[in-house]
Amino acid sequence: MIKILIADDHMVVRKGLRQIIQEQPDMYVGGEACNGQEVLTMVYREEWDVIILDISLPLRNGLEVLQAVRHYRPKLPVLVLSVYSEEQYGLRMLRSGAAGYMNKECALDQLIAAIHKVVSGGRYVSPILAERLAFSASGDFTRAQHEYLSNREYDVLVLLGNGKAPKEIAHMLSLSIKTVSTYRARILEKLGLQNTAELIRYVLEHQLLEAPVRRSERDERHEQQRA
Repeated sequence: MIKILIADDHMVVRKGLRQIIQEQPDMYVGGEACNGQEVLTMVYREEWDVIILDISLPLRNGLEVLQAVRHYRPKLPVLVLSVYSEEQYGLRMLRSGAAGYMNKECALDQLIAAIHKVVSGGRYVSPILAERLAFSASGDFTRAQHEYLSNREYDVLVLLGNGKAPKEIAHMLSLSIKTVSTYRARILEKLGLQNTAELIRYVLEHQLLEAPVRRSERDERHEQQRA
């Protein structure tokens, strides 16, 4: 039996994934986590066959969790399931050690197939990502400037470009405002930009849009009750 850890801050998503997985005869959900720190605690305490990981997690985001898991349990496959498109985070997550990357709009049978593939030691990539990886390997693929940013710099870029203030970003990423300002300066230098206005324009031109604002679990429970 494949033991799965679901990591997503949306209760509705976790419940939906659990229902899908419970219909499979060879897999089961051994646990759920609603924030990044909870994921790592469960990984340290128990053995898992695969983690289904969201990127937008409170306390520690998916990229941080992925890096920590790769360090502590390098053989544990992590399948990223996110609202972000493949163009935004797919290559970055794969290069950081994810065994697969999927958009949450994927078909259910694709998810089950992806779980089987990564658990057996393979990697799951969508046709879009497969094409980008092929171009990258052949040398015909030109990486955008933002793809050379560190994971944390990329997080700050996306949040600044989506109109978040440094104070708000500091709170979301558990950083000091001074550190956020330092990242902003590095980003402007690396991308050859002069100010925040140009940074926002860059984000819009490259469609680096932030995932939809997360609702609280209480809102989701209320929605379930009305359904």
